[in-house]
Amino acid sequence: MICLDHNATTRPAEPVVEAMLDALRSRWHNPSSVHRPGQEARAMVERARMSVAALIGAKPREIAFTSGGTESLDWAIRELLEAGRARGRDAIVISNAEHSAVRRLAARLAEQGFADLRLVPVTPAGVMDLDALRDALDGRVAVVCTLWANNETGIVQPVETIGAMAREAGAYFICDGTQRVGKAPTDVSAFAIDALAFAPHKFHGPKGVGALWTRRGLRLPARLHGSQESGARGGTENTPGIAGFGVAAELARDWLADPANARAVADLRDRFEAGVKARVPEAAVVGRDTLPAGVEPAPRLPNTTNIAFPRLEAEALVITMSEHGLCASAGAACSSGSLEPSAVLGAMGLPDELAHGGVRFSLSRETTADEIDRAIDIVARCAGRVRGATAAVV
Repeated sequence: MICLDHNATTRPAEPVVEAMLDALRSRWHNPSSVHRPGQEARAMVERARMSVAALIGAKPREIAFTSGGTESLDWAIRELLEAGRARGRDAIVISNAEHSAVRRLAARLAEQGFADLRLVPVTPAGVMDLDALRDALDGRVAVVCTLWANNETGIVQPVETIGAMAREAGAYFICDGTQRVGKAPTDVSAFAIDALAFAPHKFHGPKGVGALWTRRGLRLPARLHGSQESGARGGTENTPGIAGFGVAAELARDWLADPANARAVADLRDRFEAGVKARVPEAAVVGRDTLPAGVEPAPRLPNTTNIAFPRLEAEALVITMSEHGLCASAGAACSSGSLEPSAVLGAMGLPDELAHGGVRFSLSRETTADEIDRAIDIVARCAGRVRGATAAVV
């Protein structure tokens, strides 16, 4: 199988697997134990914390390990919203193109009467409408939260501007860095971010572990009560997962140190887009071919493209491609199986005939030119097959 679904997850790198096996075989003791084997496990956890912090330009003490990006976001949103409520602020501002982890949590908090939810539209280019954001910000806003890079389109938000606007309004700014970290250089010290959530399985690390960075001086109440993570999150640490996280962070940092690596991935993505459009002329690259006249495209992650196939159902195309050896996804992997058009593409103003046919293709640093060329052929053949089946039914 050719995998172009790496925004869903990535294959753990071999050094990551080896580190996890070492933790399972030789460092299996409880990191909270004071005896020597326990302290060896503790040292493994703390070395990983240093590596994870270095990946985002942070200090180790600012990193708390969690079960993944979703838990990190839930923790930050709930507690910073509560902190805002203590100051008479009860509103949360998000865009209408957020990941479901944020979108559904914010909606639930609003249903419970815990928060005033304010949705800010994105522009046709896929970035938060800054004029609408400015209108939404007032003295009642406690939290602003947005993706750094969209999981379906790869479009990068103007985080520097959004963070500065939130800070000026006296609101906390939470950033979902799950798709950004490990794929593009990230330095939290350069932005007005209060909390950043991310997870290593998006950059060749393990699943079931994540991190929440909070800026220095901002200490959140405990997620789970206990003594672990300096009292911030109780429960015996997932030493194998954390060890793998640390190694994945080191590998990602080394890879990002040479800008040519990211450019090579972007070149392969561009090659894929050009090849698909040559074989399927009606296909449209979301955020590029779908823009109204005069609208400039927004930056994208180097590994991600979303291609809309008019009058085709994305799910049918994804299933057909899978049977022919290519993995991709219709929208986010966590919403797979839904026959509804992508909420993200709808928020960008795509008509239903395009939004229904939007397929996400996402590369990794392991993707090869040969895989790209074979994938182009599979996409073209499968699009024709699905279109022919649809026409036969009609």
